[in-house]
Amino acid sequence: MLPAERRATAGLALVYGLRMLGLFVVLPVFAVYVSTLPGGQSKTMVGVALGAYGLTQALLQIPFGLWSDRIGRKPVIYFGMLLFALGSAIAALASSVQVMLLGRVLQGAGAISGAVLALTADLTRDNVRTKAMAAIGMTIGSSFVVSIALAPVLAHWIGVPGIFWMTALLALAGMAVVAVLVPNPVAHAGHVVTQARRREFARVLKNPDLLRLNLGIFVLHAVLMTVFLVVPFQLQDLKLEAKQHWKVYMPVMLASIIMMAPLVVAANRGGKLKAVFVGVIALMVLAQLVLASAGHSYWVLLLGMVAFFTAFNVLEATLPSLISRIAPPDAKGAALGVYSSIQFLGPALGATVAGYLLQHHGARAVFVFGVALTLIWLGVALPMRMPAARGDLANAATR
Repeated sequence: MLPAERRATAGLALVYGLRMLGLFVVLPVFAVYVSTLPGGQSKTMVGVALGAYGLTQALLQIPFGLWSDRIGRKPVIYFGMLLFALGSAIAALASSVQVMLLGRVLQGAGAISGAVLALTADLTRDNVRTKAMAAIGMTIGSSFVVSIALAPVLAHWIGVPGIFWMTALLALAGMAVVAVLVPNPVAHAGHVVTQARRREFARVLKNPDLLRLNLGIFVLHAVLMTVFLVVPFQLQDLKLEAKQHWKVYMPVMLASIIMMAPLVVAANRGGKLKAVFVGVIALMVLAQLVLASAGHSYWVLLLGMVAFFTAFNVLEATLPSLISRIAPPDAKGAALGVYSSIQFLGPALGATVAGYLLQHHGARAVFVFGVALTLIWLGVALPMRMPAARGDLANAATR
């Protein structure tokens, strides 16, 4: 990479990482905290508030991307980060579930993923763009791991409102990074004819393997929300206060990372991509069955969580790579735009349905819902054709 490309990649990866850290860090502690607010006795409302950001993210990803084509990438990124900061501030001040819901909706309205990736493309040459995108992907993965491990500790130190204030500050810091570290593009990619853009989306929506992957990212994030809605209450039932939950999440995330690395290496260097991909989806089914049967056994719950996050981390790393490798070269942007929108629909549906099931039918019903979704994905994934293996993910996993 040229110095300007390295600077742009580092700056945009940091921006993306700060934003995703703000979204992820509240997940392990959200459900328990919101259940103490007025209106929080309704687990349905807790679930709606948990997943609300996903709905506005999904609805606004493509419009924000198209808007950035018209007025430029940076103004759209600034506006999106301001919306995210405002939503975080409202969530921090929330005195009821309804106000929290408003904050979460505004957090999601800052749908800048497409604009950030488009700016990355504007500022890098074709032959180094994959490296730039990989750097951003690694930052997202790192943000998730750090967030899940640190959230209970932060909740103990500064409280959940303090976490939301922190995410507001992170959003403002992201704006400063864009202004100071990220160069201005000579021109943004806003000259694509509308008819050509429609043809790209049509090709993406007709590709059966891309549709399978889009279903996969939808299910993956829907199921993630079901776990984060139920597991914190399971930990409470085991007499673990919320401030002690880090003692569970920290070893779980470390163990899942250790178990993830050989699976990713086998998938790419060992030429077993299909076997690993299908196998970890099956592992996710098994993990949810273990979580559903954990009862009051701490060790069974821990085993289920390690299995779940091992599968989640492998799939979260694999799916974007497969999208970029299967999509037609001249429609990768459209494919990633559709993928991002569907990805954020998962939390909206998953958390809402899980909240309703938890309130009316209990925790096991939530896991049955997650298992059913994952089995549908497994059935759809079995006939999928895999692209030729390459070492991108393996190299990333061993760095």
